[in-house]
Formats: sequence, structure tokens, C-alpha cells
Amino acid sequence: MRIEIWADVVCPWAYIGKRRVERGLAAWKGEHAEVVWRPFRIDPTAPAEAEPLDELLRDPSVDAELRACAPHLTTAQNRVRVAELAAAEGLGPRWGAAWRVSSQDAHRLIALALRAGGPRLQDAVVEGVLRAHFVAAEDIGAAGVLDRVAREAGFAEGGRLLREGAGTREVRESLLRGRAVGVRTSPTFVVGRRALAGAQDGAAVLEFAAEAAAAERGAAQVPGEVERLRQAESLLVSGDPLGALDLLGPLLEEHGTDRNVLRLAARCYARSAQLGRAERTLARLLDQEPGDAYAHRLMGSVLRRRGEGDRAAPHLRLASAMAPEYD
Repeated sequence: MRIEIWADVVCPWAYIGKRRVERGLAAWKGEHAEVVWRPFRIDPTAPAEAEPLDELLRDPSVDAELRACAPHLTTAQNRVRVAELAAAEGLGPRWGAAWRVSSQDAHRLIALALRAGGPRLQDAVVEGVLRAHFVAAEDIGAAGVLDRVAREAGFAEGGRLLREGAGTREVRESLLRGRAVGVRTSPTFVVGRRALAGAQDGAAVLEFAAEAAAAERGAAQVPGEVERLRQAESLLVSGDPLGALDLLGPLLEEHGTDRNVLRLAARCYARSAQLGRAERTLARLLDQEPGDAYAHRLMGSVLRRRGEGDRAAPHLRLASAMAPEYD
């Protein structure tokens, strides 16, 4: 079974959760479990150039936001509590991040390690990044730090690949997929279509994974293209039409005549105010199937938004005649 851990490497619970899962795996007697790491961003606005975390924590507005994570504790008390939990998992002896910095490049390195060497190499890179950030108090946005982490993990070409910009698309798509399947916190453990949030006890994670994997085996297998289409639609419904279009990109390239793909693309274009593209996509749909009531309705809406009421009216009348619920 495959356990996907969606986590941000600047989240202390990701490291604590990693140790708990490792301890659970050491005692696990069930089927073989493969762990794969996926990206999550808890601080999407973090700068590319690191800034000292202590200075930031003295900002009253930041302190107020952090207190929301543990309302009964001050920020300082919560950091002590997390440090104690980390020590109980054998992390340290020193503990605590020193820098606020974007985790984008670290996530790229982790994704590239999976591509280059599979879960084992990826795990070694994840461990190195987490240790650099939380134990060595290093800047994991620095190219030199990530290059060293990659080399120590046995991924000598990692630094070069980062410099060349590799992994950007993979991370972007994974972040969108995570959002589409409902990942909202770090860490979240996903097996099939089921998710478990938080740095749970390792045994609990593995019991969840075994149940989810069994349920997945009993369910009808969905082709990857269909799963991608569903995830894109989920992003559209949640209000992210541009993200949905990103996920749809490969489907539009490979299955550009499929009506389901075209219909969803037209909806995304319309929702993101790309009205010209929406019109052209709908025209293709109507060329294929002139009696598509939904396509006529959406075409009428798009043309009306473009200020072309005369062209919109026939489409809206047809849609209403074929499907009265559209009236």
C-alpha cells in the first residue's frame, strides 16, 4: 500500500509525524507500506530570501495568528511544547527553526528525488531538509544548503537540477492535486481517496492506511485521466478555475476532442473571464453536438457577458426549449 504524506517541510509537525510513522512501520506486521512525500504550503507568502524568525515572532500580528494554533498557550509556550514533543521523538538535541523562508525549492528537490530514485531516495532528502531546518537551524531556501542535503542523501545531481529550474511543474501540479483531494493541513496522510489529518500516532496512521487500502481494492478502479478530470472539477467548484485549467492541460493535449474535457475547459474559461477561449471551446462542442443544451446555455451566457446580446439570444432560447430548467 502507498501512504502519501502531504506536508510542508517548514512545519514542525511534519518532522514529528515522520518519526511517528517510522516507529509505527518498524513494528508493523501488515502488508508492505511505501511512503511518498507530497508538497503542502502553510506559508505561501514566505520570502525567497530568508528572514530571521525571531524578529518575525516579535510582531504582534504574527503572534496573534500563531496563537490561533493553540489558543490556550502563548506562542513561546507553544514552541516549548512542540520542542518537548520533538525531543520525545528523538529529534534534537537542539530544536527549532531560525529562518522564515519559502519552501518551494525544498519541495522541488523532494519531488525530483522521487523521480530520480524512488521513495527511498526521496525519504533521505526529506530527512536532510527537515534536519537542516529544525535541528541545524539552516536556511533551506539557500541553494548551497539544498545542494549539500542532496549530496549527503546520495542525490548528487539534485543541486544542478534545482539550478536548471527542474521540478517546478511537478510541485505546482501536486499542490493543486492536494487541494483537489481535500488536503488542508500539514501533515495529512492520504491513501487512495481517504485522508487522515495531523501528526497522528504511527500505529493509528498504519491502521488507517490498511483500512483505506482495503477499501480501495474493493472499489472500482478509476483510470488516471478520469481521476485528473475529477480533481480539476473539484478545483473549479472550490473557486480555482485557473488551477483547474492547470490540471486539465495534459488532458487537453492528449484528449482535446473529448466532450467532457472540452466542457470542463469551457466552464473554467468562463469562470476565469477568458471569454474568447470559452466561446471558441463551446463552438467546438456545438460543432460536435448541436443539440447540447448546456453548451448553448453557457455560450449564451458568455456572449451576453461580452456585450453581444443579439448573438446570445438564440443560444439561450435553444437551451430553454431543450431543457426548461435552464429558463
